[in-house]
Amino acid sequence: MRSLSNIFWLGTKELRSFFSDWVLLGFVIYSFSLAVISQAQSNSQEVFHASIGVVDEDHSELSRRITHAFLMPYFKEPVAIAQADIEHLMNTGKYTFVIDIPPNFQRDVLAGRQPGLQINVDATAMIQAGLGSGYAQQIINTEIAQFVSQVERVPDSPVNLAVRIAFNPNVTTAWFSSVMGIISSVTMLAIILAGAALVREREHGTMDHLLVMPLSPFEIAMSKIWANGFVIAVAVGLSLYLVVRLLLKIPIAGSIPLFMFGAILYLFFATAIGLFLGTVARSMPQLGLLYMLVAVPMNVLSGGATPLESMPPWLATVMQASPSTHFVSFAQAILYRGAGLDVVWPQFLAVAGIASLFLMLSLLRFRSTLSSASN
Repeated sequence: MRSLSNIFWLGTKELRSFFSDWVLLGFVIYSFSLAVISQAQSNSQEVFHASIGVVDEDHSELSRRITHAFLMPYFKEPVAIAQADIEHLMNTGKYTFVIDIPPNFQRDVLAGRQPGLQINVDATAMIQAGLGSGYAQQIINTEIAQFVSQVERVPDSPVNLAVRIAFNPNVTTAWFSSVMGIISSVTMLAIILAGAALVREREHGTMDHLLVMPLSPFEIAMSKIWANGFVIAVAVGLSLYLVVRLLLKIPIAGSIPLFMFGAILYLFFATAIGLFLGTVARSMPQLGLLYMLVAVPMNVLSGGATPLESMPPWLATVMQASPSTHFVSFAQAILYRGAGLDVVWPQFLAVAGIASLFLMLSLLRFRSTLSSASN
C-alpha cells in the first residue's frame, strides 16, 4: 500500500508539472481537436462538387441526357461553354472537367460507328481528376447504354449488380480519417509526454531530488506512466465524444468504453516506449529525433494508412510484433464495424502481452539508468 501511495502522489506531481507546461498542454489540446478536424475535412479522398463544363455540338436527346446525368454532390451543375473557350478555361482552373460532345454524336451512336467523345481533365486536382474521370466514364457509358436499349428495344442485361457498401455507405473520407487521426495522436503524444517528463526531470535537476528520497525506480517510472497515460486517455475520450460525434457529426458504430479499455492497454506500451527513449535521450531535441526513428514507422506501417494485405508478406508478419498494429485493428473493428469483446479479444490479448514485455524492459533500463546516475 505504501508503494501504491507513492506512485499515486508522484503521479499527481507529474500532472501538476504537465498542466504548468503551456506548450505541452496546448499541443495535446490541438492534437485531439483542431488537428482531427483539419484531417477530417481537408484530406478528402472522394469526388465532391467537382466543376464541369460541357461543349454540346450535337444538341440531341442523347447529349442532353449525358449533360443532365452529372448530379450533386459529386459534380456541380454542368455549365455550357463554347469549344473555343476550352483551353482558356482549363488553363485558368475554372473547370476540373470539360466534356466535348461532337456533332452528329447521337446519329453515329445509333449507327454503330463508335464516335469519339472527349473528356478534358485538369490533373492538378489529383484526387478529383483520378476518381472523377472514372465516374464520368461510368456515367456516360451508362447513359449511352440506356438510350440505345430504349431506342433499339435491346433486352436488359440478364444480371443486375447490387453493390452494398458496408460501414461507410457514402465512402466519406472524414469517417475514416478523423478516427485514424485520433489513433495516430495517441501513439505520438504518449511517447512524447512520457519521454519529455523524464528529460524535463533531468534538465531541471529534480531527478537528483527523487534519487535521495525513499523511492524505488519502479515507483518513479510507474508514476510517470499512469499520469501521462491518464492525460492521453481523457483527451481521447473527449475527442471522440465532443469532436468526432458532436462537432463533425460522424457516427461511431461500436462501444466507446470498450475502445477506451483497449486504448488504456495500448497506452502502457506507448508510454513505456517514451520512458525508454527518455533514458536514452539527453535533451528534448534528441528525444524528438528518436521519436521520428521509432514512432513514425510504427504509425505508417500499423495498417492505419495502408492495409497490411497491401504490404510485402514479410513486412506484414514483422508488424504483428508491434502493438500499434493490433491497436489499429481493434480500433477499426470497434469504432467502424461495431465489434464486441468476443471479436477483438485476441487483439486485446496481443497488446497486453507485448506491452507487458516491453514495459518490463523499459523498467529495467530505467532502473539501470537511475543506478548509474546515483553512482
